[in-house]
Amino acid sequence: MGLPAGPSARQDVVAVSEPSVAEAREEPAGIAGAVETALGDLVAAEAVERLWNGDHTLWQDDPREVADRLGWLHSPAEMDDRVGEIESFADGAASNGITRVVVVGMGGSSLFPEVMASTFTDGARGLPLHVLDSTDPAAVARIADTPDVAETLFVVASKSGTTIETRSHLDYFWNLVPDPSRFVAITDPGTPLAALARDRGFRAVIENRPDIGGRFSALSHFGLVPAALVGVDLTALLAEAHAMLAACRRPVHENPGARLAAFVAAAARSGRDKLTFRIDPTVEAFGSWLEQLLAESTGKNGRGILPVTGEPARPAANYGPDRVFATVGRAVVEGVAEAGHPVVGIPLDDPHRLGGEVVRWEVATALAGYLLGVNPFDQPDVTAAKEATSRVLDEGLPEIEEVPLVALLELVTPGDYLAVQAYVDPGSELAGALTTAAYAVGERFGVATTVGIGPRYLHSTGQFHKGGPSSGVFVQVVGDDPHDVEIPGRPYGFSMLKQAQAAGDLLTLHDAGLRAGRVTADALLDAAR
Repeated sequence: MGLPAGPSARQDVVAVSEPSVAEAREEPAGIAGAVETALGDLVAAEAVERLWNGDHTLWQDDPREVADRLGWLHSPAEMDDRVGEIESFADGAASNGITRVVVVGMGGSSLFPEVMASTFTDGARGLPLHVLDSTDPAAVARIADTPDVAETLFVVASKSGTTIETRSHLDYFWNLVPDPSRFVAITDPGTPLAALARDRGFRAVIENRPDIGGRFSALSHFGLVPAALVGVDLTALLAEAHAMLAACRRPVHENPGARLAAFVAAAARSGRDKLTFRIDPTVEAFGSWLEQLLAESTGKNGRGILPVTGEPARPAANYGPDRVFATVGRAVVEGVAEAGHPVVGIPLDDPHRLGGEVVRWEVATALAGYLLGVNPFDQPDVTAAKEATSRVLDEGLPEIEEVPLVALLELVTPGDYLAVQAYVDPGSELAGALTTAAYAVGERFGVATTVGIGPRYLHSTGQFHKGGPSSGVFVQVVGDDPHDVEIPGRPYGFSMLKQAQAAGDLLTLHDAGLRAGRVTADALLDAAR
């Protein structure tokens, strides 16, 4: 595993609830019959048994990217045996002059650490944790331009060990703080990142079990090592996971993961493929994790479930017949069930229960993939966008003309969704203003609206954009970079990398024949006024 022991500095942890499985509240409205059909389909296919047996034929005849992607079902049991050394390692970091943690990673390597950091703010160690998954130069510089940069522990997380954003961040921060005691690598065995980390003598080289895909890796080293650094009680988190895992072995009608799969897949098969979330503010970041899990897993073959997270509430009468709703925790949706929209509610009375909710939604996503006829474990269109970025970096930026926003919006029809893709500093006022504007425009047109900050969304909803239903209208905004940040050893800086990613994704959308264009930030802001 590569975790050195450290002195124990554990403080008493706050008592947590006994592990339990909360029953979802289902209000199926007009899809009750479709839900029963979906449950029957799962029973007839023996889907639960085949999932637990690792039977790849539940999804496809070819075992590739299925048979080697089911380790998440067994990772919590493996992690039980590692809790002591993970927490000892975290204690050692906290007592070794480290004052903050920065996780550099994309997609599944960063989203659950962000959930842990924003949810648990008073843990035993209490190390503040920041996630860097942006190539915007201002965002990179903000992490570096602090007095405590030399006291930062950089957790470099990448399953493949070759992710261009993560390796670029590593090169930059290593050049800034060339102290191996301030770096940790989390990756699969035998990756280039593992080799480099060992050569440089990183504080730890943590190799994850390789049969787990990134978006299913929350309850593996990728999620639990950052959680321990924050001070999360891993035993409590994993206890909730085990309770849910046991429940998800039950027969279909008593199985919380299977029932949720049937609900959301039945909705999608009935034309309600915009799964609109309302998340309790205490666990708000969980929405971004759910967004990646569902969008990247199900958006294939022209099908899928589009997660809509963060969209402000609208009057119930203003939602179209393409909506289905899910609440998490104390969040509510007013009047939508009465207006004929299906709603599923997931109780959450203790943040440690996120361990169980990760399992519930992972099982539901895997089984929903079967019901929709897609492989939930691959991401072919993410790869296409990465390849397009590489071509742009090799050949130079193409000429991309900005288009009038009004021309794009004229293409929006009922049942579509509006996807704003903003390549800007995620911590800037502009990012917030563009988000507000996007939701205002989407409400005006009466369609579901998503906002993705680039390049984060490329590792999340980017798969759905190109592989899911062709019902998206894509509005891209690329912010200016007054100051660039060089990437050591590369002929380009972060500004060029950001622009190449934006151009590569837009070209990929155009190649797929989708409605997409680049507009100015001012055009989007003006449209919302």
